[in-house]
Amino acid sequence: MGVVKDSTPPKAPGTAERIADFKSRLHEAVVASEELAQEKQHAKGKLSARERIELLLDKGSFLELDEFVRHRSHSFGLEKNRPLGDSVVTGLGTIHGRPVAVFSQDFSTFGGSLGEVAGEKIIKIMDHAIETEVPIIGILDSGGARIQEGVVALGKYGEIFKRNTRASGVIPQISIVCGPAAGGAVYSPALTDFVIMVDKTSQMFVTGPDVIKAVTGEDVGMEELGGALTHNKTSGVAHYLAKDEPDAFDYARVLISYLPDNHRAQGPVYASDADVEITERDRRLNDVIPDSTSVPYDVNTIIDAVVDSGSFLEIQPLFASNIVIGFARVEGRSVGIVANQPNQMAGTLNIDAGEKAARFVRFCDAFGIPIITLVDVPGYLPGTDQEWTGVIRRGAKLLYAYAEASVPLITVITRKAYGGAYIVMGSKQLGADLNFAWPTAEIAVMGGQGAVNILYRNEIKKAEDAGDDPAEVRSRLASEYTYNVASPFLAAERGEIDSVIEPAATRSTIIRGLRSLRSKKPRMVEGKHGNIPL
Repeated sequence: MGVVKDSTPPKAPGTAERIADFKSRLHEAVVASEELAQEKQHAKGKLSARERIELLLDKGSFLELDEFVRHRSHSFGLEKNRPLGDSVVTGLGTIHGRPVAVFSQDFSTFGGSLGEVAGEKIIKIMDHAIETEVPIIGILDSGGARIQEGVVALGKYGEIFKRNTRASGVIPQISIVCGPAAGGAVYSPALTDFVIMVDKTSQMFVTGPDVIKAVTGEDVGMEELGGALTHNKTSGVAHYLAKDEPDAFDYARVLISYLPDNHRAQGPVYASDADVEITERDRRLNDVIPDSTSVPYDVNTIIDAVVDSGSFLEIQPLFASNIVIGFARVEGRSVGIVANQPNQMAGTLNIDAGEKAARFVRFCDAFGIPIITLVDVPGYLPGTDQEWTGVIRRGAKLLYAYAEASVPLITVITRKAYGGAYIVMGSKQLGADLNFAWPTAEIAVMGGQGAVNILYRNEIKKAEDAGDDPAEVRSRLASEYTYNVASPFLAAERGEIDSVIEPAATRSTIIRGLRSLRSKKPRMVEGKHGNIPL
């Protein structure tokens, strides 16, 4: 006689068992995986994905999402290794009490590679950021697309890029590169507004050193090819060179403090003791401009004097240093600063400077941040290299950006404003709201010395024939030209600028100007969008 089997169904787990099961799964997904991640990353002198998020966000504010997802791939034996959360940590949190969305790639899992599910996690958090209109911050540390998953992985990159583009000008996007970002993966940070890289730790390149050597024969190392210093100083892809990971996250937190949550929101307003009365600090500006127009000075002296004390945050300080860009505050409110730098290449404009400033102007315009422009520019950098690499088209980007901008624009000419460079640097004719000049300003088609050689060549030749010193004659005629033709009072007389002001009055003038422009409304233009000379 056979044994009778018990047909009673197994007892369903109770609440306590279900909660215990949940805790076990959560421990596997978060606690255990984090312990392993820290072990692997710390051995390389790097932080884990979650440690990075903790440094970035306000303490205790992180709400992790999708920590239980697993990849679904069966290619090349991947079904035997399905870690919870896959290779990226995503979620929500706050910075200075303001909501942000964040994702952080986990290099300890599949080398941070992007597969189908990891891509879906990033897409999901980006969609959340776009729909709720909060900033999105991506922390990158990845070997690229997951080779085992092939075209599916590549497809997710395409969807990420599309969302980067959708979010552009709608919400601030910040990329913090803490490791490799190779191949197609680099185009996501390239589409974001600001890229922060960690010195000696992060790299970005489309094709790696091995491929380059195989195809072109060039022998180049990872750091030289796409390291943080390279992209901050040479390529201009990155906006800040962090000395270590904590420095990178600290910079991101400071940067966020200047930005609105989205294109419709007002930026944060901080307490300020701004006063329109001229102070001793202001009067120091009267001594900034040297007597000789050929002697350089540091424009940061002017910037520091006209903005709230200690509020200037420079962007891209190592790239195209002949122009200075960054955020500051005036009366506790965010402003963008664009300024020629006379102590670098005499403050001339070139391709790199124009593109650097143009992108910054367009960012400020997209997010309603007023722009203050400080002008001391003798013209464009001459040379075949500039002409052959497209200074005409690429230099027009800055012109386009200013002409397109509808935010409050205030321009101050401190010294030289010559030729086309005068027009490009936030001129009245491009749409700036308020344009001022110091008494030291020189506004003309070209400088006195160049003008004299064209206008007074006969007089100079006669002087030479008469035995007079031609250099002395040139100097005298140049001075006369500058006084009679390049005078800021002539420009003011014609209404080409709005006023000539004492240098000491610059801060108070800017404060009053910005107050008057707070009610400015964006100009509505028919058409889908313009065609900027990219």
